[in-house]
Amino acid sequence: MPDIDILEPTTVAEAAASLREHGDEAKVIAGGTALVLMLKNRLISPRYLITLSRIAGLDGIRYDPNVGLRLGALTTIRQAETSPVVREHFPVLAQTFGQVANVRVRNAATVGGNLTEADYASDPPCVLLALRARVVVEGPSGRREIPLTEFFRDFYETALAPDEILTEVIVPSESEGALQSYLKYVTRSSEDRPCIGACAWVRTNAGICQELRVTLGAVTSTPQEFPEAETLAAGQQLTPDLIGRIAEHYAQAIDPLSDLRGSAWYRREMASVFVRRAVEKALKG
Repeated sequence: MPDIDILEPTTVAEAAASLREHGDEAKVIAGGTALVLMLKNRLISPRYLITLSRIAGLDGIRYDPNVGLRLGALTTIRQAETSPVVREHFPVLAQTFGQVANVRVRNAATVGGNLTEADYASDPPCVLLALRARVVVEGPSGRREIPLTEFFRDFYETALAPDEILTEVIVPSESEGALQSYLKYVTRSSEDRPCIGACAWVRTNAGICQELRVTLGAVTSTPQEFPEAETLAAGQQLTPDLIGRIAEHYAQAIDPLSDLRGSAWYRREMASVFVRRAVEKALKG
């Protein structure tokens, strides 16, 4: 492995400037759980690693009723999983963080790192997208917010500019009143990465569905939703037959991938099963 220079900026502006200066020769490192594996397997060979560990204010968990849940980018997955604030306001999110890898990895991996990696076989992106979270990023051009619905572009590709740093994740408080669930399916006992993940988000009034969101993860290169299927539920009672039709629409509309965890055919079959189960579980509260 070639020598790598470790850069230790103390501000986000310094980190972004280093990214701009060194371009493709530099990589940002937070928890390092994914990046170190890529280095060891020689999948990447950067000349510089820009660590964010010395930048104050990039961790922490806060709740603002006017804004929502705010997770600093360097907040570890384990901190988010066990946070009383997260558990109170978004229990489905705490549950999801608790299903990431194993406790050793969760103690190192960060919320921001998990999203910027854009790994298709990861649990949090699916749920955070369903909750309509957005990320705060900063760079030489200033600060901006990117909805997660626009953040994931392709395999390991995001809407981050080459010289931008993700600093915070915001989960809007409007999601609190909805019924939510997350289910994952693991096909190989040797690992915990999902073959499929399904998050259901349902808002009802007197038993009638006002809004439904279902997000599928680990099935394609990015988390997927199909609003035309969800529209079928608006103003309707979510009967088993209607839920089944929505689930079947997802199975037919999605273009699944094949990998070691499952073939495209298998993922399509499981999409129908897990959309239905996720909606049913959400309705049970």
